[in-house]
Amino acid sequence: MGKRYERLTTPMVRIDGELRPTDWDTALAAAAAGFKRNPGDATGLFSCSKATNELNFLAQKFARTVLGTNNIDSCNRT
Repeated sequence: MGKRYERLTTPMVRIDGELRPTDWDTALAAAAAGFKRNPGDATGLFSCSKATNELNFLAQKFARTVLGTNNIDSCNRT
């Protein structure tokens, strides 16, 4: 049998280079702050080529309007 990993039961944030347990509000605020520090080209989105055109359209719309990035790929090469 392979290694057995313990499952996280609480969100974690990195403080002074160390992961520490926190509450969900703090963890989500830290994630939002990370997106604000690195807008646009620092983010991207993958969509599924097997999804409907409508779903892929919504994914690209989300990427462009919410994330502020044109980096979206629907993996159509498969």
